[in-house]
Amino acid sequence: WPEVDRPRRAGVSSFGISGTNAHLIVEQAPVTAPVVAQVPESASVPAARPWVISARSDEALVAQAARLASFAGEHDPIDVGFSLASTRAMFEHRAVVVADDRGGLLAGVRALAAGTQVPGVVTGRAAAGSTGFVFSGQGAQWAGMAAGLRTAYPVFAEHFDAIVGDLDPLLGQSVSLSVALASDDLVDRTVFAQAGLFAFEVALFRLLESWGVRADVVAGHSIGEVAAAHVAGVLSLTDACVLVAARGRLMHALPAGGAMVAVGASELDVLPLLVAGAVSIAAVNGPSSVVLSGVDADVLAVVERCVE
Repeated sequence: WPEVDRPRRAGVSSFGISGTNAHLIVEQAPVTAPVVAQVPESASVPAARPWVISARSDEALVAQAARLASFAGEHDPIDVGFSLASTRAMFEHRAVVVADDRGGLLAGVRALAAGTQVPGVVTGRAAAGSTGFVFSGQGAQWAGMAAGLRTAYPVFAEHFDAIVGDLDPLLGQSVSLSVALASDDLVDRTVFAQAGLFAFEVALFRLLESWGVRADVVAGHSIGEVAAAHVAGVLSLTDACVLVAARGRLMHALPAGGAMVAVGASELDVLPLLVAGAVSIAAVNGPSSVVLSGVDADVLAVVERCVE
């Protein structure tokens, strides 16, 4: 069929014995230039690289791992991971191998194929249900916690910077410089720790959201409750930042030397043991779980009595 100055077209006709006639015109696909992905020079490859595998049974999962181990050795591990995650059907029996280089990924896949349990390999069965995001409270922070994500992912940087831009005037100091992008001891000061965690958690949520990961429900603990309320649409970003800043300032103003301890006992059992003015019940988690709060030494003394 010689080349012509227009796309090739062919007509196909089918005449059925029942009297039904069908006609179809097939046209040559347009010639397009191959798309080459452009990776910004500032983008970084995540250190932890996942290979995901799924199958209809445990036996098939092991067989898939064996095939992958024999095939993937000569290929770019990033390409393999992308193809496994985006171009394969997902069945209920699943495994994830996580490592920071090709050798570690291949070792994990071979261990999966051999039925050996090793770190970095997780197996399980997918179950129907909703997706929940849980936002942690103070104590999860660390110095420089946003630096890598902010450099690697523009979406994270956009939202993180916007949140910090609202928080900084309320706190009188840069959250990004003092907490999330720095390495000094300010990260553990309550007023900055809570602001940094809020900015980090919301920006991370927006990054996951940009990748198509959707939350059906959200929950949070402590400052994480504010982050959860904001992403759920209960609080605007401006209102959430005002609350975060005020909460952090008030908690930071409390005197040092306090303690909180979770106790596996009922409120009625614990009340007689409390020290007036020094120890109180901060929270009732359930019928047999309370949290004590107060002066460090007095709280520990009550805990000892509870143990006895």
